[in-house]
Amino acid sequence: MNAITSAPAIRTVHVPLGERAYDILIGPGLIARAGAEIASRLKGRKAAVVTDENVAPLYLKALVASLDEAGIASAEVVLPAGEKTKSFEHLITVCDKVLEARVERNDYVIALGGGVIGDLSGFAAGIVRRGVRFVQVPTSLLSQVDSSVGGKTGINSRHGKNLIGVFHQPDLVLADTAVLNSLSEREFRAGYAEVAKYGLIDKPDFFAWLEANWKAVFTGGSARIEAIAASCQAKADVVVADERENGPRALLNLGHTFGHALEAATAYDSSRLVHGEGVSIGMVLAHEFSARMNLASPDDARRVERHLKEVGLPTRMSDIPGDLPPAEMLMDAIAQDKKVKSGKLTFILTRGIGQSFVADDVPASEVISFLREKHP
Repeated sequence: MNAITSAPAIRTVHVPLGERAYDILIGPGLIARAGAEIASRLKGRKAAVVTDENVAPLYLKALVASLDEAGIASAEVVLPAGEKTKSFEHLITVCDKVLEARVERNDYVIALGGGVIGDLSGFAAGIVRRGVRFVQVPTSLLSQVDSSVGGKTGINSRHGKNLIGVFHQPDLVLADTAVLNSLSEREFRAGYAEVAKYGLIDKPDFFAWLEANWKAVFTGGSARIEAIAASCQAKADVVVADERENGPRALLNLGHTFGHALEAATAYDSSRLVHGEGVSIGMVLAHEFSARMNLASPDDARRVERHLKEVGLPTRMSDIPGDLPPAEMLMDAIAQDKKVKSGKLTFILTRGIGQSFVADDVPASEVISFLREKHP
């Protein structure tokens, strides 16, 4: 187990991946000291900072000032906000800007934003000059506990979400917990779905702790830092055991197969559904499908739904505004999922709270029947 070490008001989770090892720093005020943290760990002295139109007015000036103070020259790339930015068009824009800034292999691409900016920027960092250094400064709860850790990068295709990308580990993650105070309630709830996921995968005690303490996590302070650190540690442990998702790392996709299909079905329209909301519905569906397959008790599915609903997350397909395509079209999206192997469906199912497992060769007939039942 990788230890979580303490510093004043800051937690550090170390991800021991040999030459690709890095630290995740968690706590308030990290954007203001980002330049010093980067300069003390990495050699480069130039950076391209990639962010979006929502985050830039809030935090870009402070980040650039910290880089200037540390002697790191920076160029700024400000993109539109939203899931649709994860596209070839914007990937080309970022790559061109990184090259224009003359960022070299020991220099950095810095992602300042949520999961969309992190995924897109990491992909660009992974392919420009066949790989430059990459620093994540995640500004949403979802990105702090999930997408900023582990090296998965990519963009979306018309065939599905995150189907084009590379594995490119960050060199440092700076999770400034103070920035989460600027999130809307909806954005914070969406990120919380990924926090709950770690308990549902293999940490039933953590899920029980969240059931008892979720209000304190939403309020902030030490409970929030504890939840984020526990989530990052859980993900780091899985990434170290299976960096390129050849086995147990697939467990991190609990709820994602159904959730990604729902995101595709809404054309990635964030007014209808954002990623964490899709994961919330997907985790309930995964537990219900497991019960349908006589793998788990229906009581577990009801417990999962009860908690997610209590925090304000959607738990049913009917909670998504507007019409959804028929079950057959949802099935088409599931068939494009990255976990499909040799045409066989792979799902993350469960035998109970905290007892998730990878199920290979799930019968498509059972899935389509289940989808029709849940979405006639």
